[in-house]
Amino acid sequence: MLHEHVRGDLFETPLGRMIALMNEQGGLLRLDFLPSDQPEPELWMGWQWRRDEAALAQVVRQLNEYFAGKRRVFEVALAAQGNAFLQEAWRHLREVPYGTTLSYGALANRLERKTSARAIGRANAVNPIAIIVPCHRIIGADGSLTGYAGGMERKQALLELEGVLMPTRQQLLLL
Repeated sequence: MLHEHVRGDLFETPLGRMIALMNEQGGLLRLDFLPSDQPEPELWMGWQWRRDEAALAQVVRQLNEYFAGKRRVFEVALAAQGNAFLQEAWRHLREVPYGTTLSYGALANRLERKTSARAIGRANAVNPIAIIVPCHRIIGADGSLTGYAGGMERKQALLELEGVLMPTRQQLLLL
């Protein structure tokens, strides 16, 4: 099913190219990393979009500030689409502060759904707004890094940027 036309932009980040899509009311619908070999898509996740750099300038600016270590909280209107459970899970994800992590089980407890850590994991997996809805901050109960739609290398890099993890030895050698 094809959705309404939306505005979008493609832009580079230190972790690769991203696509941002915004509805006509100014709400961010999607923020995704693109595969490195992906040509500019005419259709993204069911959305027909047209390039509008000006409309997405605030999102791109705030992400650039985040990657530069100058922003910890985003001020972007969100319009992610999902059922009531997904909306609740994503709202709670936004409450996990910069520079901290939380386990899937702990997030389930915050939602007062103690037995739904797997459902929380699924909500994380389908999160349509990377970084701003910080699913990268959710880790395994044992402290291990677990799945991330943008790739485990990006999850690790985001947590390193936020000071949760130390850079790997290989990255230190490159500095």
